[in-house]
Amino acid sequence: MIAPAMGRAVLWRRRGDNTLRLIAAVPLGYAVASLWAAALARTLPMARSEATVTGTLVALLLCALFAMYAYGARSGWRATWVMCLAGLVAGGIVYASIETAGRI
Repeated sequence: MIAPAMGRAVLWRRRGDNTLRLIAAVPLGYAVASLWAAALARTLPMARSEATVTGTLVALLLCALFAMYAYGARSGWRATWVMCLAGLVAGGIVYASIETAGRI
């Protein structure tokens, strides 16, 4: 039951923030971690197979950390923007790597 002091607007704001955090944690966190896996696989100075495995293992850790951050941030919007910024950085690294003939 809704407390009398808590209005419906506050309730919907909390639900919206929680939904935004869920979206930031699961699909956005996975996408950003995948971009970082690709960036690390292309930039680590080791054999391609070892760089791919290392990038994938780091991305698994990042996926968990992004999910924890999504629920630990001040707001769902802040979590979304921070993850988008991290994804843009990783995407820029991957794009630069592709433009410079495959590996940096």
